[in-house]
Amino acid sequence: MLAVGGITFANGWIFNNTGPDFKVLLGTAVATGGLALFSHVSPELAAGIAWIALVTVLFTRFNNKPSPAENLLRVSKL
Repeated sequence: MLAVGGITFANGWIFNNTGPDFKVLLGTAVATGGLALFSHVSPELAAGIAWIALVTVLFTRFNNKPSPAENLLRVSKL
């Protein structure tokens, strides 16, 4: 979940030039804490939710800005 927050924060700030959005970091902290608590109930389901969140963040556009995968393709010129 920390990777999800880091990717979202970096994509918005560095690649899309929107400035740092610290609400993303707060949301990441809350989501990570909640998922850590949930992992005591079902570790497999918590890991699955984290992987789904990571894939979703990598390929989804937010606020009509390019996704991290699109920015990676643009930067690497593939």
